[in-house]
Amino acid sequence: QVQLVESGGGLVQAGGSLRLSCAASGRTFSTYTMGWFRQAPGKERAFVGTISWSGRITYYADSVKGRFTISRDNGKDTVYLQTNSLKPEDTAVYYCAASPIMGHVTTGRDFDFWGQGTQVTVSS
Repeated sequence: QVQLVESGGGLVQAGGSLRLSCAASGRTFSTYTMGWFRQAPGKERAFVGTISWSGRITYYADSVKGRFTISRDNGKDTVYLQTNSLKPEDTAVYYCAASPIMGHVTTGRDFDFWGQGTQVTVSS
């Protein structure tokens, strides 16, 4: 089991930034591919990005590429999502998730463990 707890969400104006954190506990964090997803009101959960267990490989959805950056600190069992140039359409609950698959994963069903989510609201 891996327990994930997100933090860092909040209300920000368009063009602003937030840094989301996801703290993990339980089984060995460094062996998991970590991902971020988001769910806006009335919409399905959407893929945001992933980072490999080593931190060397990242992958992003086109909608956030160039604005969002995922990083991880395996010594602290934490993964981060730096969000810049935020837009109102980025408003959503953001979830981190852990996958045992070492490779390119973008669908929720490939992730075994999920956090409770943190709300990000971007005002225009």
